[in-house]
Amino acid sequence: MKHLLGIILIFGCLNGFTQKDEKASALLEEVSNKTKTYSSIKADFSYSMDNKAARIHETKTGTLLVAGEKYIVNVAGQEVFCDGKTVWTYIGESNEVQINEMNTRKDAITPTNILTSYNTNYQSRIIQDKDASDPNFEAIELIPFSEGNYEKVIVIIDKKLKQIKSFKLFDRNGNIFTYKVNRFQPDVPVKDANFVFHEADHPNVEVIDMR
Repeated sequence: MKHLLGIILIFGCLNGFTQKDEKASALLEEVSNKTKTYSSIKADFSYSMDNKAARIHETKTGTLLVAGEKYIVNVAGQEVFCDGKTVWTYIGESNEVQINEMNTRKDAITPTNILTSYNTNYQSRIIQDKDASDPNFEAIELIPFSEGNYEKVIVIIDKKLKQIKSFKLFDRNGNIFTYKVNRFQPDVPVKDANFVFHEADHPNVEVIDMR
């Protein structure tokens, strides 16, 4: 789940990349600006994790609802609720919920940061990629400025709609995390109560408060 909420990322720098691609930067800025105009976004996505050396291939599907700093992520039997201050992670199989304070740092891993912070946190360039075969699609490689868990991110963007179609995270352990947006709905009606975990809806839930 941390890879999803880190759902598109930022942290680790490779020295071989010092020039910023102005075309890539401009397109990312357009996507960021367009995303900021939406009052909310709902997205259905598919997720895979691959590691050739370890012969691992996992696939899942999920949904994301985000409005400003508030969000809900539902994937692989887990639901994550965030009201902008508190994060609840509900695990259905064990009927337990973990409660944490939201990370408010500027580099925090949240869906909102992922959707709006590309040019702030990455070196960028346009590349050729097999997943960008549609003429309306552009592939952009992002190299994080500061060294961390991830080597790079490849984002596929629909140039006409100014929307993300997919992205891949490459970590330093040989794992590749791929997210594909299957359905994108901007400005869906939401209420603040949607982003709060309600214990009454889950009888006998075990509450683990980690604040």
